[in-house]
Amino acid sequence: MTEAHESPFADSTVTITGGTGSFGSTMVEHLLARGVGRINILSRDEAKQDDMRQQLGDGRVKFFVGDVRDFESVANAVVGADYVFHAAALKQVPSCEFFPDQAVKTNVLGSHNVIEASHRHGVRALVCLSTDKAVYPVNAMGMSKALMEKTAQAFARNHPESATTVSITRYGNVMYSRGSVIPLFVKLLQSGRPLTLTEPSMTRYLMSLQESVDLVEHAFLHAAPGDLFVKKAPACTVETLARATSRVLGFGEPEINVIGIRHGEKMFETLLTREELARSEDQGEYFRVAVDARALDYGIYVDHGEPGEAVIEEYDSTTTTQMTVEETEAMLLTLPEIQALLAASRS
Repeated sequence: MTEAHESPFADSTVTITGGTGSFGSTMVEHLLARGVGRINILSRDEAKQDDMRQQLGDGRVKFFVGDVRDFESVANAVVGADYVFHAAALKQVPSCEFFPDQAVKTNVLGSHNVIEASHRHGVRALVCLSTDKAVYPVNAMGMSKALMEKTAQAFARNHPESATTVSITRYGNVMYSRGSVIPLFVKLLQSGRPLTLTEPSMTRYLMSLQESVDLVEHAFLHAAPGDLFVKKAPACTVETLARATSRVLGFGEPEINVIGIRHGEKMFETLLTREELARSEDQGEYFRVAVDARALDYGIYVDHGEPGEAVIEEYDSTTTTQMTVEETEAMLLTLPEIQALLAASRS
């Protein structure tokens, strides 16, 4: 890891919306270790803010109670910020299915507020956190995140003179993040109950919280306006993940109870469409997709057209590297939460 004095974030001010969530709290620890000058946390939950305040005990972290739906509360939190990381969102697929209007208010209109406030207050770079569910979306959560991406890209296209570089990171399942399936598996195993799976053959990408933070930092440092970044990630079936979790924690082969697909779930997820992958730049660990910066004057394309790209395979959780149970166990062993559970079991 880069030393704090070499960090581009040294002595800078960073605002994190949704900063008490899994992504936000991991980003806070990362930035504090890299010598950040100040971190502004914007979130609605006073209790989580108080917990974080006591846990960190660091005067560089300032807390703002507010909601991204309220422009003024966003503006208060971004004044003087060099960087903004927008992680606030409604993320649960079933709840967004039942309350899609609320998903739009937070994920679309709230994101517009963050973008506009960052622009008005001269933020250097804004990274908006998206998800694989925004690609070929079939549920309200994914649809609202897809519109969030379009909102960010439209700003970049329509405001080329802005001092704020707005970019997007798109990720798959983040292991041990709040609301993810691994903590549920752990809870069920510890209580001696069967592991509940919606559909064993369903495939999902896997990445760690630290990898998600690294992806955001890559976007902060390398994005052009409107860029979309995706980290290359392996995948496995949910049955493989369930068996690996049970085995790595010493519970052996688990009893599995199949409960059926929930509202709005897909059998596999996609991180890049065929069209995006065809015009992406391979940056080693990451794919970069530049914004489509064409103007609204479609007349110029009638006579001359736009050079086409060969249609190739999309980048989804069935076409990426598929992990075995043993490989998934090895990945789980890298997680601090799994390491802590194993240490506690040995003590």
